[in-house]
Amino acid sequence: MDHGLFGPDSVTWRVMGEPILLVGGFRALLMQGLHPRAMRGVAQNSALMDPAEAWSRFVRTTEFVRVRTYGTTEEVARAGARVRRIHAGLTALDPDTGERFRLDDPDALLWVHVGEVDSYLSVARRAGVRLTDAEADRFVAEWRRAAEVVGLRPQDVPGSVAEMDDYIQASRPALYFAPEVPHPLRQSLNPPLPARLTPLKPVLPVLTLLAFATLPRWARKLYGLPATPLGDLWATATLRTLHTGIGLVPAQVRYSPDARRAHRVVAERAA
Repeated sequence: MDHGLFGPDSVTWRVMGEPILLVGGFRALLMQGLHPRAMRGVAQNSALMDPAEAWSRFVRTTEFVRVRTYGTTEEVARAGARVRRIHAGLTALDPDTGERFRLDDPDALLWVHVGEVDSYLSVARRAGVRLTDAEADRFVAEWRRAAEVVGLRPQDVPGSVAEMDDYIQASRPALYFAPEVPHPLRQSLNPPLPARLTPLKPVLPVLTLLAFATLPRWARKLYGLPATPLGDLWATATLRTLHTGIGLVPAQVRYSPDARRAHRVVAERAA
């Protein structure tokens, strides 16, 4: 059977189905926001504060993550080709240099990829998803396949936790939050949601605040936010409490259809 990029033997399938990874997805967006070209590419090619556009982009991104994680090889290839085609056809202006750059700029793509993988792994482990160090390394290595989908070469992408940490540390001097982009925390107070989703508005500031608290302290400082050890403790305790509480919900409700299917395949393989 065609299980796409990952499959029942992967760490990815075990980690990505956990609902707490929603926080990891928000954290990944915050990490992306610290790469000026990555964020300017988004800001200059989408109406961030337009409810229809912002929500459509969120839905497209969520669907891409779903297909990349659980889709067949053909489905992943189609989704990847679409993303690469869009990125290759769009440009943005870097006001620091006056240069125009394409949205498939490899440096920006690599930062977005690493920020995503680091976010999923960090949130999962701090929430209490059980992973050994070796399994964490496998998770990072598996996501090299996902990097190839968006146009990166696997050999250019970190393949272990140590390599990923080294890459992030080496990238830090060039990172900052572009001042012309709306601050995510302020934006969460009045999120650009379609009218039918207005009841969700009170939830988003809390979710955004938690995602911010899970960032490294240096990243929070770049966003102009407090960065203390107490904040780290609060984030970890909150993640663990949420993950434990969600774990009390029946699996049929707790997990998405794709995650439930993946669990069945894993169980059948084990049997």
